[in-house]
Amino acid sequence: MRYFVLGLVCCTAVIAYVQRTALSVPTKTIQHDLDITEQGMGLVMGCWYWSYALLQIPAGWITDRLGSKRSLILFVTLWSAFTGLAGLAGGFYELLFLWSLVGLAQTGLVPGAAKSIGAWFPPTGRAFASGLFAASMALGFAVAPVISATLLDRGVSWQQLLGFYVLPGVLWAAAFVVVVPDRRDPAPQSASVGATFRRMAVRVPMQLLCLQQFLRAAAMVFFFTWFPRFLQETRGLTQLESGQLASWPGIGAVCGGVLGGIVSDGLLKATGSLRLSRQGVAVAGTLLCASFALAAHFVVDAHGTVLLLTAATFWAYFAGVSGYSVCLDVGGRRVGTVISVMNMCGNIGGGVFPFVIGFLVSRTGTWNFVLPLIAALFTAAALCWAVMNPKRPLFDDEPKPETRQCPEPAPNTATKS
Repeated sequence: MRYFVLGLVCCTAVIAYVQRTALSVPTKTIQHDLDITEQGMGLVMGCWYWSYALLQIPAGWITDRLGSKRSLILFVTLWSAFTGLAGLAGGFYELLFLWSLVGLAQTGLVPGAAKSIGAWFPPTGRAFASGLFAASMALGFAVAPVISATLLDRGVSWQQLLGFYVLPGVLWAAAFVVVVPDRRDPAPQSASVGATFRRMAVRVPMQLLCLQQFLRAAAMVFFFTWFPRFLQETRGLTQLESGQLASWPGIGAVCGGVLGGIVSDGLLKATGSLRLSRQGVAVAGTLLCASFALAAHFVVDAHGTVLLLTAATFWAYFAGVSGYSVCLDVGGRRVGTVISVMNMCGNIGGGVFPFVIGFLVSRTGTWNFVLPLIAALFTAAALCWAVMNPKRPLFDDEPKPETRQCPEPAPNTATKS
């Protein structure tokens, strides 16, 4: 059952990332139809991440109290509905508002998935589960450009595209209600909420987790937003060609997430060392990612550029498993809140950089700074991991990560939604 539940959780990650990247391929068409500038389009895509960051902490708090099943059903239904409504936008401000609502609703994805993985998997299986979940998010952004570009090439409007993307989420939520049992940790007492945030604020590992997530997300958001446009304007590709090639880094990320989880859990089983299995994997992966991103800057051939960036995203997701795994290791019953704070910081970075890229490209007329900037961000993330200690729980009432076991299912909840 745990792998069946993991499969469904991974499925919703694919759905979410297909939906969140729906605007990346038809940006030129949307700008023309709604009379939006490059800076304005960057603001639309950036505000998705700002709204996503805004509700992270409330979403984590809700998830800790409702459990992963109820929270996932709620949030998936909401974000799918808002995706369809965004297709009704008639101007810049309407699109900005409606697309921001999609970001608000998708805040429940990562806390709900993390809570589910923590409830169903023991410590030595959580990196693999987290890696598969991260790989599924990457799969979503890998297939989204191809699906979107193909449908648009066959005459589907961008408004119809957003309406089409509503259906998978609604069907998934209905299936999840029926077939998944409710298995969750006891919720922490509400009186401890203030103490929870004070404790997280003063812990150096938590600060470093948040900083590395900010840097990683700021770098990776390029692939979710401007990457097809980058290929069109710097490598001379058509909209369809850019959509097809933009899926390659997503495929690399899928493979990196799965392998990173396998390696991390394998090292933990073999050595019992959280430093080696979590911290070591993260440092190596982020440094390799930075190297390949920088190498791509010096290649002018479109396929060569994309191949190197595919290697970069492979190592980015290989390393990214450690962020989720450490949250599961040290968060205990508050993992929904812990991972939501980390994710909030990541999406602040994700919210800043689409606008920054759009602004700089508009002002300078060149994309030459983008890949060196991505390499610098990942190098800084590696430094964060190099000085982190992932071995101690964040809260005094939680057991050490090495001794925490998979909780038992709640009684009489086989069909409870």
